[in-house]
Parts: sequence; C-alpha cells; structure tokens
Amino acid sequence: MLERTRRSLLAGLVGIALAGGLAAAPAMAAEKKLNVVATTGMIADAVRSVGGEHVDVHALLGPGVDPHLYRQTSSDIAAATRADVVFWQGLHLEAQLQEFLERLGQRKTVIALGEQLPRDRLLKNDQNAALPDPHVWFDPHLWKGVVTAARDELIRLRPEARADFEAGAQAYLAEIDRVADYAAKVLASVPAQSRILVTAHDAFNYFGRAYGYEVRGIQGISTESEAGLKQVEDLVQLIVDRGIGAIFIESSVSDRNVKALVEGAAAKGHKVVIGGELFSDAAGEAGTYEGTYVGMIDHNVTIIARALGGEAPETGMDGKLTVR
Repeated sequence: MLERTRRSLLAGLVGIALAGGLAAAPAMAAEKKLNVVATTGMIADAVRSVGGEHVDVHALLGPGVDPHLYRQTSSDIAAATRADVVFWQGLHLEAQLQEFLERLGQRKTVIALGEQLPRDRLLKNDQNAALPDPHVWFDPHLWKGVVTAARDELIRLRPEARADFEAGAQAYLAEIDRVADYAAKVLASVPAQSRILVTAHDAFNYFGRAYGYEVRGIQGISTESEAGLKQVEDLVQLIVDRGIGAIFIESSVSDRNVKALVEGAAAKGHKVVIGGELFSDAAGEAGTYEGTYVGMIDHNVTIIARALGGEAPETGMDGKLTVR
C-alpha cells in the first residue's frame, strides 16, 4: 500500500512539474544555454567540460552523497523537469532514482551515459549476476567512453555548436589521459606485495583491473548490502596475514567498518592505519580541484600510492591537491 502510494505521488509530482516546465518552454530564447541536470558530480564535470559556454549544469548529488541510496527530493523533481536534458549514469548506480528517471524519460530527454559503454568492458556484479559493476569511472580510459557519449548527445541537441563540443571533448579527454598516465606511474611505484587496496565498499574493481591491484571491500558493490561479522573477521585475518599497513575510508560511506578492521587487527597484534579518505561514489566539493573528475582521480591515486609505500608528490600531479 505504501509503495503504491509512493508511486502515485511520484507520478503526480512529475506530471505537475512537467506541466509547468512545458508551459514555460516557448518563452526560452533560441540562443539560451542548454539547461542540463546531471546525477553525479563526475557526470556533471564531463558535461560541463565538453559543453563549455553552451551549457548550464546542475548536479543532483553533492559531495559525500551515496548514489546507491539517494532518493529524489521535490526540488530534484522540479530541477529535472525544467531541464532541457537529464544525464545519469545508469548501470544501476542510481538505484533509488531509476524509477523516477525512467518515468521522466517518457516525457523528455533523459540519457543514461554509462549504458552506452561496451558491455564486454564491464565487470560483473558479484551480488547480482544480472547487473554490471557500475563504478566505471575508476578506470579513466573506460570513463572516456562516457565523455564521448556526452559529447555526441550534446551535438545531437545543439548541432550548431558541434565544433565547440568536439574541441571541449578533445581537451578534456587529453586531461584524462594525462591523469591516467600519472596514476600508472605512481601506482607502479608501490612494492608489488603491497598492491592491495582495502576500502569501505567494493567500489574499486575497475581501478584494480586497470592498475594491477588486488581490491577488497568490506561491503559489497552496492552500499545497500551489509557487512557481516564473518566478512569483517576474514578481512582482519587477511590484513594480519599479508602484513597490510594501510586501509582506506571513503567520503560517501561510513567509516565505522573500516575502524573495526583497525581495532580487529590491533587485537591480533598487528598495526594497520587509515591511509586516507578516498573519493568513491562522489567527487569532492564543488568549485575545488578535487571536485573535478581529474582532481578526484589525482587525489585517490596519490593517497593510495603514498600510503602503501610508493612515491608520489604530496600535492599530486600538478601541485593542485589540498594537503590535509
């Protein structure tokens, strides 16, 4: 009954907001910027970088927000229905937003950019064989496919700006290549036996595949899953047996379970420290370097390399990282 009521309310809010948005459409000037809503900060950064002066981009999910669990607010519904286009990732990342976005897509342009990636390059979701692992941004070369998909959709929507979109995409893709090369260099400086990444949830498998790291998460691919006592105990034993010196918390996931690993290892006579906070399902604060996709990756790989015994400058690839 509650679920049926929620669905009815959702449909009603979408309908009301659409009616208002469509009524205002004729007043829009032809030269006005495209009003774009993106779900995550990573997608917003891609669209903003490709679109340049032709787009005005608003991200629904801010820093530290978990996209697996986030549900739309009334202001989100209003923003999305006023937008010229809504970009989301798909691949079941925005699980609680999916119904809303699919309903909205019956009435206006809503694009799941991640769904356009080649399926043979996606990793499997160990929790649900029918779904892929959605954390594709942790392989920069794979993420470039999302950028080119955004470019192509913007060209379709505003063909007269093709040259600008292509130039914006080319410059942005070059920056992604640069941070990918930096990542490969600093991560390779970590001793081979130390290349194991233990984090709060299983978000870094694409990172592991791209850079040759073993990856272990306390929770599963979705933060909807709960970490069991045995899972925590097994990870504690792994940390002790492998002599792991550093594990990592995440900006969008509670640090409770990671601290439990530190305490569990200490009880067995092994010291492991928290090596730093990684950006996993959300980028940093808007308006900061870490709030960009390149800055997010630069931050993560620099923190990981330094904490696990590798060599990386404290302030990252170009000296832009905030030293905490």
